Amino acid sequence: MSAPYDLNDDSVVVIIGSGAGGGTLGNELAQKGIDTVILEAGGRHEAEDFINDEWGSFSQLAWLDKRTTSGDWRVAQDFSGLPAWIVKAVGGSTTHWAGASLRFQDHEWKAKTTYGDIAGANLLDWPITTEDMAPYYAKAEDKMGVTNTNGIPPLPGNNNFKVMEAGAKKLGYKKVHTGNMAINSQDRDGRTSCQQSGFCFQGCKFSAKWSTLYTEIPKGEATGKLEVRPHAHVLKIEHDDSGKVTGVLYADKDGNQHVQKARIVAVAGNSIESPRLLLNSASSLFPDGLANSSGQVGKNYMRHMTASVYALFDRPVNFYRGTTMAGIVQDEAHHDTSRGFAGGYELETLALGLPFMAAFLNPGAWGREFTTALDQYDHMAGMWIVGEDMPQETNAITLSDEKDQYGMAAPNVHFTDHPNDIAMRNHAWQQGMAIYDAVGATRTMPTPPYPSTHNLGTNRMSEKASDGVVNKWGQSHDIANLFVSDGSQFTTGGAENPTLTIVSLAIRQADYIAEQMGQKAI
Repeated sequence: MSAPYDLNDDSVVVIIGSGAGGGTLGNELAQKGIDTVILEAGGRHEAEDFINDEWGSFSQLAWLDKRTTSGDWRVAQDFSGLPAWIVKAVGGSTTHWAGASLRFQDHEWKAKTTYGDIAGANLLDWPITTEDMAPYYAKAEDKMGVTNTNGIPPLPGNNNFKVMEAGAKKLGYKKVHTGNMAINSQDRDGRTSCQQSGFCFQGCKFSAKWSTLYTEIPKGEATGKLEVRPHAHVLKIEHDDSGKVTGVLYADKDGNQHVQKARIVAVAGNSIESPRLLLNSASSLFPDGLANSSGQVGKNYMRHMTASVYALFDRPVNFYRGTTMAGIVQDEAHHDTSRGFAGGYELETLALGLPFMAAFLNPGAWGREFTTALDQYDHMAGMWIVGEDMPQETNAITLSDEKDQYGMAAPNVHFTDHPNDIAMRNHAWQQGMAIYDAVGATRTMPTPPYPSTHNLGTNRMSEKASDGVVNKWGQSHDIANLFVSDGSQFTTGGAENPTLTIVSLAIRQADYIAEQMGQKAI
C-alpha cells in the first residue's frame, strides 16, 4: 500500500512535525518500508517560493500562533508574543536554520557528573554516551553533507569571518575555522553548491543548505511509504482505555477536524509545541497530560545562553555578503570553572539584514547612538554567542489561560536566566568585544538575546522515569507507543547548535522503532 493513507488505517506511524526530527524520522521509517504519515501544521513552500526579503520571509515562514511569556528574560519584555523564532511550514526550522552542525563534546553527555550540584539547576546525565551516538553522528554528517567531514571541503570565509578570525588569532585563539556546516561547498546529493546569496535564514532558494523540505521528505515520498499532510494542525493525541495512544485529532486548512488513527505516534513539534500538545491531551486517565507521571513535561526549558556582539570599523566590511553564519571560534566551548561558570560557549559569525538589525540590535532603542550604528551598517561585523544554559525546573512551558485559533490552551513560555547563564554571557560579551577591539573596532556593541531558535529540554530523556519524560530512545516512559523526536528530548543543551544531534537521534530512533515493530513490542 502507498500514500495517501486512510484516516482509519491504524497501522501507520504518525509523526507530528516535519523539521529536523520529524522529517528525518519520516524518511528513515519510509526507507525501511514502514507506512508513515507526517502531519505538519504549516504550508508547503518549495525552495523556489522562498523570499529573499527579511520581513516578507518572516510572514511566510514564521510560527506566529498565540503564545504568552513570563519570567525575567528580556525577550518577555521586547517580544512577549514571540518567544521563539521558528518556522511553521514543511521542513520546519530546517528551512530557517543557519546550518551549523556540531557534535556534542564528551563531557556534555554527563553534565551532572561533570559539573556536580549547581544550586538552582536541575542537572541530569543523559542516558546515552558519546560512544552510543558516534555512528549516528557519522550517518547524519554524511546525510547532511557537513563540511569538514567525509572529505567535504570547507566553505570559503566571507569578510565577516575574516574580521573575526584576525581578531581571534590576535587573542591567541586556535580553534578558528569556517565551521562544520550542512551547506554544500560543492554539488552533492543532487543539490547545487552554496551561491553565497546571504539569505540563509529566509530559506535557501538554491537548496544548497540541508533541509528536510527538499532532502529527507522527497526521498521518503519517493518510496510510496510516506505521506506529508500540510496544514494539519494537531490539537490532541487520543488513547484507549489501556492508555495506549490510538491516533491524533487535527484541524485542516479550513478548520475542519479529523482523527488519523495510528499504531505509533511520534511528537516532533519543537520544545514549545510538543509539551503543549502532551499537556493539552490530558484525560481522565492522564489528568496531568500524556507521558507526565514524572511531572516533568514542559519543565527544564532551555534556549541556550545566547547574545550577540556587533562592531563598527573605519572601513567597509559588508558582513551581510556570503553565508549568514560563516565561521566559528571554539576555544571557549570547553568546561573550565576558573572562568566563573560551568560549561562553555561557541562564538559564531552572524549577519542580520538591515530590517532585522533595526529590530534586534537593541529592541526599543532610538536616538543618535542607535541610528549612527545603523548608518554604518556596511562597516559592521557581527557574531552570535551560543552556550550551554542550565536546565531549571521553573523554566517551563505551561498552558496559558489564553486560547489559540482552535480554542486550545496556548503555551506560556517562562524563562529566567540562571546565575551560571549570566556569568557565561558576561564573559562571552567581553571576549567577543576583545576580538573586535584587537583588530581596531571603532565601537563594539554587546546586544541582548533574540527570540530563541534553539528550544530544548521540555520532554527530557532520563534513565529513571521519575526524572524525565522519555527513555534513551525518545520513547515515553509511560506509554510504549508514544515517542518524542525533537529537541525537547534533550536532557541538557551542550554548547553546540542542536540540529545535528536532533537528526542523529532521529536516525537512531528509527532503527529502534523498526526493531520494536518487528518484534510486535509496539
